[in-house]
Amino acid sequence: MKNMILIAESGSTKCDWLFYQGNHCVSETSTAGFNPYFHSEEWMIEQMRFNPQLVEMAHRVSSIYFFGAGCSREDLQQKVHRALNGFFSQAQICVDHDLTAAAYATYNGKTAISCILGTGSNACRFNGNTVYSEVPSLAFILGDEGSGSYFGKQLLAAFFYKQLPKQISDDLRTEYPGISVDKIVKKVYQTTHANVYLASFMPFIYRWKSSDLIQGWLRKGFQHFLDNQVLCYQGVQEMPIHFVGSVAKFFEAELEATLVKNNLEMGQIVKQPAHALARFVLEQHEKRS
Repeated sequence: MKNMILIAESGSTKCDWLFYQGNHCVSETSTAGFNPYFHSEEWMIEQMRFNPQLVEMAHRVSSIYFFGAGCSREDLQQKVHRALNGFFSQAQICVDHDLTAAAYATYNGKTAISCILGTGSNACRFNGNTVYSEVPSLAFILGDEGSGSYFGKQLLAAFFYKQLPKQISDDLRTEYPGISVDKIVKKVYQTTHANVYLASFMPFIYRWKSSDLIQGWLRKGFQHFLDNQVLCYQGVQEMPIHFVGSVAKFFEAELEATLVKNNLEMGQIVKQPAHALARFVLEQHEKRS
């Protein structure tokens, strides 16, 4: 199989890789997510070398479309480009932002706001041709409102400040034996995957999402996201608001209630956008060929 197209969609936690021959997906695999803010070129190449499917398919790939978290600036895109070129040496490579992937994956012919609510958060407007961001993403320390890393911080702070109900606090200790301030501080301040680590607490938060405390966090977090990332767009009440990401999917009811409160129209929610993204990319690739 030659002239194979590889489409990769990467958040900070996971990267999905889809191999296409024509319009048929012939293979797919996943690795850890690539984020050039946190990961070196050597680390990215190493992750690819550890994946047997990527190794097997590398020499067959002629074109790569990579969309990734952190790939918003040209210098960061070039960092990922060099890593991909170091592994897929014969392929033509295009690197773009994961926000562009969200816009492409949710586009249905109508101008809309497309949002990411996963490990991190972001939003843009897309009209079928141009992806436009009104404000920047400030990542997990200053931004990422309503995301997995945002809510993970809420949980850990409440736990150590002894603000959690006893039942939730006891369950957290059981779920994460040995949890301590020293361990959390090391994970958050001395590793390169702090945002992913913080977001890893979302399954636990989902388990207790019916509690009044966590319902309050969800309402506040999603409102904070809308205030900063969505309501800044002119005419937003006349456009559907689409979402990609696991946080949007698993907390759909709470998210939709927040949208309704703000007179916003809920659009699509796509938990894993890779296949929807691929359909759009392949159509555009065919037009250019």
